[in-house]
Amino acid sequence: VYNHFGPDGNYLPAYAPAFFAADAHSPWGAAIDFAQPAVRGFFTANALYWLLEYRFDGLRLDAVHAISDPGWLDEMAAAVRAATAGRHVHLILENEHNAAAPLAGDFDAQWNDDAHNALHVLLTGEREGYYAPCAGRATELFARCLGEGFGWQGEPFPGRDGHARGTPSAHLPPSAFVFFLQNHDQIGNRALGERLLALCAQAGRLEAWRAALAVQLLCPQVPLLFMGDELGSTTPFLFFTDFHDELAEAVREGRRREFAQFAAFADPERRAAIPDPNAGTTFESSRPQPGDPEDAARVATLLRLRNTLLAPRLAGTRALGSAALGPAALRARWRLGDGTMLTIYTNLADMPVELDFVPPAGSLLYESRDGAAAALARDDLAAAATTVWLSAGTVPDSP
Repeated sequence: VYNHFGPDGNYLPAYAPAFFAADAHSPWGAAIDFAQPAVRGFFTANALYWLLEYRFDGLRLDAVHAISDPGWLDEMAAAVRAATAGRHVHLILENEHNAAAPLAGDFDAQWNDDAHNALHVLLTGEREGYYAPCAGRATELFARCLGEGFGWQGEPFPGRDGHARGTPSAHLPPSAFVFFLQNHDQIGNRALGERLLALCAQAGRLEAWRAALAVQLLCPQVPLLFMGDELGSTTPFLFFTDFHDELAEAVREGRRREFAQFAAFADPERRAAIPDPNAGTTFESSRPQPGDPEDAARVATLLRLRNTLLAPRLAGTRALGSAALGPAALRARWRLGDGTMLTIYTNLADMPVELDFVPPAGSLLYESRDGAAAALARDDLAAAATTVWLSAGTVPDSP
């Protein structure tokens, strides 16, 4: 986390005020002044420290859009590559700006919030907060994420006064995008910390969640499992802190005020029930516990398929496009490094979709529910189902 210091126990402003920019602020307070050579050098040395002294496999850089001088990122990454030559070191970004340029340089991949947000809307129907920009176009955005990377690639972004967000990303390999169904931000920032699996179970949409899981773990993009996903866990992951006195009270009340804008928490009594971030029970109840063994086995099966049949072919993979086939249905294709074609059909809706083309030839790699492949042979996308196919030969002209 190189974009800010925490609100408690940070005495750096007292003895090194020049470390911060006097005229710039971040969401967490005074912005760190990356224009200062000493500041740049400090953070570059810190990155090298973890990689060289502790032999970490890589770094995930938090919210780099909040770093005041993005030029430092390229400088740091070049220093890392020079110091770790011969090693496979992962450099991963979180970048709200959806900038493709760093991913064509020394950085390996970026967490793709667009894919998560669109998929979450398709599975839950939620349209508040950061899901609002996806309302009415979630299928289109999710298809674009699978086929091109970012959902927004320079178009005006809702909620930003029409300002553009993102840059074109279709030229980047699928490995430049980290695809997750959930992570610590999306779960922990919810009032009650519900996992996506728990939300889908409550809504009777377990099969849709299983279909989405198959897309995540069998598409060529980099899959990220949140802790507990491998267990089929439905344990909440709540927002917890370890603050005291006035700061603890400010965080507790501030969090409850934050959710006043959401319909589910408009009632003050409902907001009062939001767990206290500083309570020990909030932390303890967030430890992942095993869920349904069948869901844990499903994750293991998908990872085994990925490891044995896809991973050896992923180098040199390129996307061949994607298309929406229904209100929550799509098809995406990739040419793998050995020339094999990977095709995924998914329908996250609770109703089947009738198709009007010949289904793919080749071998069925996986179906998320029994009968989904047979339905596709009858020109139907089964409800809440994913099928994954491997085939050789030329790309057909039909969808």
